[in-house]
Amino acid sequence: MKSHVLHTDAPFHFEAGGVLPSIDVEYRCSDRGYAPGDKVVWICHALTANSDAEDWWPELVGPGKLIDTQRFFVVCVNMLTSPYGSSGPASLNPSTGRPYFLDFPKTTVRDMVNASILVRKALGIESIDLIIGGSIGGFQAVEWAVMEPERIRKAVFVATCPRVTPWVTAGMEAQRMALLADPGFEACKDIHGGEAGLRCARAQALISYRTFRGYALTQQETDEDVIFADRAASYERYQGLKLTRRGFDAYSYYYLTYAVDSHNVGRGRGGVERALSGIKAQSTVIAIDTDGMFPLADQKVFAGMIPGADFREVSSNFGHDGFLLENDQLTAILAPLMAFL
Repeated sequence: MKSHVLHTDAPFHFEAGGVLPSIDVEYRCSDRGYAPGDKVVWICHALTANSDAEDWWPELVGPGKLIDTQRFFVVCVNMLTSPYGSSGPASLNPSTGRPYFLDFPKTTVRDMVNASILVRKALGIESIDLIIGGSIGGFQAVEWAVMEPERIRKAVFVATCPRVTPWVTAGMEAQRMALLADPGFEACKDIHGGEAGLRCARAQALISYRTFRGYALTQQETDEDVIFADRAASYERYQGLKLTRRGFDAYSYYYLTYAVDSHNVGRGRGGVERALSGIKAQSTVIAIDTDGMFPLADQKVFAGMIPGADFREVSSNFGHDGFLLENDQLTAILAPLMAFL
């Protein structure tokens, strides 16, 4: 999939207030150009991922894979405030010549979808045959299915929900507290400010993404006589360091946590149930049986609010992250949907 950047010439108005004279939206799509009649598959990525779905979902996306980038016209947009090419706090503020840092407008999931709609229009795509997203990518997918119900034929919402819960917001706030505890963060001296806080925030997040069983299976001490257990601790440190090494910055992460907290498809639409009742896409809700962020029972209620939605369950030892790991089960669910696009 080739990388492109859409630069807008019109002001972009943010839902929570604020306007930028223009924005950049980075996206990847199938190597060929879009032609009317192409079957379109739109992937919405998760919190710290990017538009390169072949990289972070390699078992499912790519030539000859389930989401075949040659058979379908596949698109994945880097969401606003992510540091991988789209406008956000790491972008240069033209009025100062420095990154926006904390002066970037607060950004919502609805803003992210509006930016993706700009890409859809620029590509000349009138309808999306299948949209799929997990976690905050699922937030975008369900928001889009509500915003443009006539344009989306099929929708797959994986390990997600229609409105952020207090439990998830509590996790986001704990991670923001870690960022703010790093003196370099609010100093805004350079884009590397707050890296120690970001590593801590990432380590906190990982615990919520996984499970007791998952850590027991993969991070158990191998030395029966060890005095201080360290294998899981080392794993946490590594995951925090890994995120900063791949170019993620604390300011982008901070804004993304607020985007998570903004999610509510019912806002201004008479509530969640009323908003979901307007979805026209053939919808599938996929839940992970051990997901501590989006519990199974809540996922069933979510599916029940969407007309004609199918509910499917994936079994995993690895909690929320199961949507990135249980590829055989996901393939079994998705293959029939892909076959009839």
